[in-house]
Amino acid sequence: MSNGGSSRSSLSFHFFAGLSTGMLSASLLQPADLLKTRVQQSPSSTLLSTLKEITSGPTPLLHLWRGTLPSVIRTGFGSALYFSTLNALREHVARSNLLTPTLIVSTTLSNAKYSSSSLPQLSNLANLTTGAIARASAGFVMMPLTIIKVRYESNLYAYKSLWGAGTAILQKEGVRGFFSGFGATAIRDAPYAGLYVLFYEQLKRRLSALQTAGIVPDASKSQDGMKTRVSAPINFVSGVLAAGFATAITNPFDAIKTRLQLMPERYGNMVRAARQMVQQEGFRSLFDGLGLRMGRKAASSALAWTLYEELVRRAEIRWQDTREQAL
Repeated sequence: MSNGGSSRSSLSFHFFAGLSTGMLSASLLQPADLLKTRVQQSPSSTLLSTLKEITSGPTPLLHLWRGTLPSVIRTGFGSALYFSTLNALREHVARSNLLTPTLIVSTTLSNAKYSSSSLPQLSNLANLTTGAIARASAGFVMMPLTIIKVRYESNLYAYKSLWGAGTAILQKEGVRGFFSGFGATAIRDAPYAGLYVLFYEQLKRRLSALQTAGIVPDASKSQDGMKTRVSAPINFVSGVLAAGFATAITNPFDAIKTRLQLMPERYGNMVRAARQMVQQEGFRSLFDGLGLRMGRKAASSALAWTLYEELVRRAEIRWQDTREQAL
């Protein structure tokens, strides 16, 4: 367990841990992502009508997983970049005590042993800041794949292949086309990730405190801290709740981002898109796809973070065992 930033896991380990968890969650939850894109692309689209349209086609199951390849690549490598960057930032902040008052450091270190967390213990401000920076950085690198994924999922474009989608975007819009809606994406992703990490860490601390205090049965303490059968459910529940809170707050930016990526000529920029959506469709249009996005984010974030923390936990325990045997 990483107490105060003394992690032994390498950068490459965090990269591949993020890659595997991101690819798994993306492949499992692709239908929800496709449905969200379809619902957000037009004010006349509803979840029920979209489902009817897809299920009435010749290959409904195959259609629900349309765009899985770019989604898996984008989410997998995006998660890899995010988790490795986030870990590096958190380790640096923990070691240097940046954004972390001394009182918080001493308190979290004293409680870290029986926490469900396998990550460095930071202050709320540090959790918010490191999460936002890591997500914005990964989002910029993966933006071209995001554009291809969204266009490929939409029925506004008749792309036959991913290569065809990329070529068509480059020919019609140039390199700039691969970064359509990045402003809205960054304003959505950075606050979302920052808020998610903040809520996630707070929820883990509170649930772990309830569990170790005996309010939640079976503390399952061991010499190495909290066991997996207790820490994993705590992390999963914390991930679901954190994703729900962060998604609800940032959904307007997601709705604007989707319109910009699908129809850049019509909406132009983030401010114009928001104005047009509110004027023509009402304030409610900013929350199109909220239910789908909240459900998908809750499932994907909880799954990815729980698996990621478990991989980190096992790596740390293995490193500790190897070190003790060497001594």
